[in-house]
Amino acid sequence: MKTISVCMIMKNESKTLSRVLDCVKQFADEIIVVDTGSSDNSKEIAKTYATKVLDFKWDNNFSNARNFSFKQATCDYQMWLDADDFITKQNIEKIKQLKKLPLADVFMFKYRMENLVFYRERILNRAKNFQWKGFVHEAIEAQGNIVYTDIEIEHRKELVQDPKRNLKLYQNAIKIGTPLSPRDTYYYGRELFYNKQISKAIQIFKKFLKYENTYAADNLGAYLMLSECLKKQEKLKKAFDVLLEALKKHNPSAELCCKIGYLAEKLNKDCICWFKFALNCHPQTQGFVDSTYEDLVPLLELSRLLYQTDFQQAKKYHQRAKKLYPNHKSIIYNEQYFK
Repeated sequence: MKTISVCMIMKNESKTLSRVLDCVKQFADEIIVVDTGSSDNSKEIAKTYATKVLDFKWDNNFSNARNFSFKQATCDYQMWLDADDFITKQNIEKIKQLKKLPLADVFMFKYRMENLVFYRERILNRAKNFQWKGFVHEAIEAQGNIVYTDIEIEHRKELVQDPKRNLKLYQNAIKIGTPLSPRDTYYYGRELFYNKQISKAIQIFKKFLKYENTYAADNLGAYLMLSECLKKQEKLKKAFDVLLEALKKHNPSAELCCKIGYLAEKLNKDCICWFKFALNCHPQTQGFVDSTYEDLVPLLELSRLLYQTDFQQAKKYHQRAKKLYPNHKSIIYNEQYFK
C-alpha cells in the first residue's frame, strides 16, 4: 500500500479550504499546508485537518513555496493541490484504488477548469526528488515511469484575483534580470494577451516559436495564441497563415481545424471542410484542451453553414449536437429552425 503526502500552498483561502480538505482527508496519509502570508483565518482552518501547517515567507516565486511544501513530506508519494480544487466522490475512490497499484514515478491526472481539460503531473514518487520550476505557472517535468489515469481534479475558483498578478511577477523578474526559460516565455506571452498588451504578446510568441525542442503542446498553443493576437489587430490573412504554419508542424487538432475554419469563412475561402476535419481529429491529451472543439463547435457551425444549401445534412448535424448537449442555449435556440 502506497502512502501519500498531500502538499498545498495557500494565502487567504478561507472560503474554499475546508471544501478541498474535506476531500483530501478521505485518502491522504499526511496533509501538509504551507501558508505564504494569510491575513484571514486560513491557518486556523488548516490546523483542524493538516498534519503540518507551516509558514513560508513569500518571495514572488511559486516554485520555491511548492518545493518547500514537498520537502516536508514523509510518505512514499507527494501529491499537490490548490486550495480551490475539488475532488468528486468517484475520483476520491479512484485515488484510493490507485494506492494499491504497482509503483510508478509519476501519476498524471486530468485537471478541469470549466471547458478546459488538460493533464498535470499530480502524484510523484518522493524518492525521485522531483523539483518544481518556474516562478509562476510552475510545473514539474515528468520523467521516468509515467502513468496516465482518468482521475480528474476540478479547479473551482471562487475568489477574483488581481488579473495582473502573474504579469507583474513576470515583469518584476525581467526587471531584476531573471532569465525566462522557453516555458516562461510562452506563459509570459499568454499573460500579455490576457492583459490586452497585444503588440508585446506578438513579439513574445514569435520569440518563443524560434526556440527548438520546446514542449509540443506549448508550441501549438503559441501558434494558436499568435493567431488570436493577429485577429485582435484585424490582420486576418496573417492570422490564417499562422494557423496553416502550425498545421505543417503538428498533427491537426480539433481546435486548430475549427479556428482555421472560422478564418477561412471570413476570408471567403472554403470553410466547411475544416469543421468536418475537426469532427474526425483524435482527441488531444496534451496542453490546454477545450473539448467543445471536438464536437459542439463543429456541429453547430456545420448546421449553420449547410442550412441554406443542404438542409437535411444540416439537420443531422444539429441532431448530433442536440444529443450531446440537449440543454445548451445554442442548441435550444436552433431547434426552432429544424422542426
